[in-house]
Order: sequence, then structure tokens, then C-alpha cells
Amino acid sequence: MYAVHLSSAMTRKTNTGRPRLTRSLVLEAAIALADEDGLEGFSMRRLAQELGVVPMALYKHVANRDELLDGMVDIVFGEIESPSIDDDWRSALRRRAISAREALKRHSWAIGLMEIRNPGPANLRNHNAVMGCLREAGFSFETAVHAYSVQDAYIYGFAQQEKTLGLQTPSDAGAAAQKRAQAIGALGDYQYLAEIVTMLPESGYDNAVEFAWGLDLILDGLAGVVARPDGNSTVAGSVADRGANQS
Repeated sequence: MYAVHLSSAMTRKTNTGRPRLTRSLVLEAAIALADEDGLEGFSMRRLAQELGVVPMALYKHVANRDELLDGMVDIVFGEIESPSIDDDWRSALRRRAISAREALKRHSWAIGLMEIRNPGPANLRNHNAVMGCLREAGFSFETAVHAYSVQDAYIYGFAQQEKTLGLQTPSDAGAAAQKRAQAIGALGDYQYLAEIVTMLPESGYDNAVEFAWGLDLILDGLAGVVARPDGNSTVAGSVADRGANQS
């Protein structure tokens, strides 16, 4: 995505033959580099080499590496669909979650950075839209915060697991389970793990299907919460009661 756009942008040269740098071009080049190699080997010097400029040229557009990362993360936020208060809240939040997973698959280096960088305009718009969608749907402030938290915990947690496991096709999970079973040896004492080794190669494990299944479970639960007269879940209520009794 960014590599294609960057190649056309790089054709705009100065009289010296170097690319005419802009903040946008620097950020796009940085994302393309991070998408390819991750952040482990990422540096301002490496980015400058990719752009064909001296490192100091970058600092005319970003103050430092932290500001660069802030801008990169904000672009990732810009790829996530913001829910509209004019749409059905459940459908809107479902689309937002799916687009978030897809953005994090494209830019896996951003996992773990999305909520800790200085927020840019796209970040602020997305967060405001999610809260607005929940509040306008009838969630109280407290339950909207709970609902937002559980969704993001699921999205970011699933993205981290997907990145770590590295399963590219539905058949990969079965092959990985069989390989691990061979390394462990006999599973006679673990009948349900043995069942996974036997049946997973046949059933497969599709990340997109699994993500949607868990997401729908969460949204179903939230629909039950907002439908209650008091707008609270029974779990949240019992936790609050325990806290009151302890104090």
C-alpha cells in the first residue's frame, strides 16, 4: 500500500536529484520501512537512506523519532473505520473492529503502540466516534467505558496473538499442533489436547472467522447490557457491590 504510493511520490525530485521531502512523504516512507522490517532495526538513519537524503533533512519535518512514531500511529488510526452515530451501533462497532484488525495486520509493528503514543487527529476522531456511538446508543458513561475497554482489549489481544502465532492459512494451525505434539511425545494423559492434534488439521483454524466469532460474542453481551433498564451488566453490578461492601 505505502510502497506503491511512495514510489510515485519519490519521482518528484528537486533540482539536485533528491526527493522533495514533505512530512507526509517522510511518514509514508517510515511506515513502508516498518511494515517491511518492523521497528527492531528501524532508525532515522535507515529512513534517510531509504529516502536518499542525509538524516538531518528528516528533522525539518519531524522533531525526533518519537514524533515520527506518533505520526505513523496516527496514520494507522486513519485506516480504521470510525463508527457513525447514524448507523446501528452494533453493525458500526463490528465494522470498526474488523477494520482495526485488518489495519494491524498490515502494520503489525503498531500493535502495542496504538494507545500509548501522543494522539493525532485521526486517533482523536476515532476515539470520539466510538464513545459517541456507544453514548448515543443508550449506554451510560460508565457502561460505555466498559464496552470500549472490552472491545479494544479483544482487538489488540487478538492482533498480538495473531502476530505471535504467525498462522497464515487455516491449515497452518493443524500443522503447528501436530509438530508440537511430536516434540512433546505421547499425549495419552491429555485427551483433549490429543483431540486438538487429531481434529484441528481437519477443521482448520481461520483467524478471520475466529475473530468474528469472538467479536460477535462481545457485541451480543453488550446488546444485553444496553437493553437492561439500569444499563448495567450483572457482572459489573456485582463487582461494584463487592467494592462497596469492602469499603
